[in-house]
Amino acid sequence: MRLVCIASDSGPRVAGVRRDGWYVDLQRTDSSLHSDMLQLLSLGRDGLRRAESALATGQATRPDGVKLLPPVPRPEKIFCIGLNYADHARETGKEPPPEPVVFSKFITALRGHGEPIVLPRLSDQVDFEAELVVVIGEEGRHIPKEKALLHVAGYTCGNDVSARDWQNHKPGRQWLLGKSFDSFAPLGPELVTADEVGDAGDLRIQLRIDGQTMQDSRTSQLIFGVAELIRYISGVCTLRPGDLIFTGTPPGVGFARQPPVFLQPGNVVEVEIERIGILRNPVMKEM
Repeated sequence: MRLVCIASDSGPRVAGVRRDGWYVDLQRTDSSLHSDMLQLLSLGRDGLRRAESALATGQATRPDGVKLLPPVPRPEKIFCIGLNYADHARETGKEPPPEPVVFSKFITALRGHGEPIVLPRLSDQVDFEAELVVVIGEEGRHIPKEKALLHVAGYTCGNDVSARDWQNHKPGRQWLLGKSFDSFAPLGPELVTADEVGDAGDLRIQLRIDGQTMQDSRTSQLIFGVAELIRYISGVCTLRPGDLIFTGTPPGVGFARQPPVFLQPGNVVEVEIERIGILRNPVMKEM
C-alpha cells in the first residue's frame, strides 16, 4: 500500500494511492481512521489493514493540483546515518565505521515532493545525498535485531541535503546545523508499506540532477542494514510511530567529485529508489 499526506483546508490529511494514481481520503471512507499520519501509524498493523480496506472501497479523487506534503509531516525524531555505504566510505578516503554514526535534523528541514530546496544565504556549498528512509510503525526500546523489521511501517525516498562548508569547516564541524537549514530534508512522495517493498536490503538507489545521474548504487552496499540501525538506536531511546531514519547515502556526492559539484538555482534533483518511487525537487536561492 502507498500512502501520501496531502494539504487541505482542514490541515494535512492521509490519503491512499490507488494503482491508477488516484487518491482516496481514508478517513472519509472509514471514520475510525485518523487523518493524521502519526495517529494512523499509532494504530499499528490493524490500522494499516483498515487503511488498505478503505483504499480498496473509497471514492477516489484526481491527483491534479493536489499539494503533497512530506508523508510524515511532523515526526517526533529524525535520525540520520553517516558513512553507511561501503562504496561511499571509499570515495571519501575513510575507513568504514565500527558502529553507526548517528546525527539528526530539525523537522523544519522537511519538505514534500515538488517543493523547492532553498539554497541559504549562509552557504555556497550545498550538496545532495540520496537516501532510503525508514518510517517506524511500532514503538519499541532495546529492540533485538531479529525483531527489528516488525517495527517498520514502510519506506520512502529522502535527500539529506547538506551545507558542506558548515559541516566540514565551521569550528567543531556543525553537522546538526549544516544538515538542518530549512528545506534540507525533502521526503516522499509516498510512504510505501513494508509488505509492498519487501526486502529493502537490495534496492537500486539513484540521484539525478537535471537528468544527469550523479549517484547510482544499491542498498546492499549498506554497512549497517535497517535491522541493525533499529537495534542500535533503540538501545539509546524509544522509537515511536513516525520516527524517521535516513539510512545513509551512496557514492557520487558533490563534495567528493573533482571538481566539486554543488547545487545551483534552477537545478531539478530526483531521488529514485526501486519499488518506492521518485522524489523530485527544484532548487532555488533564498531571497
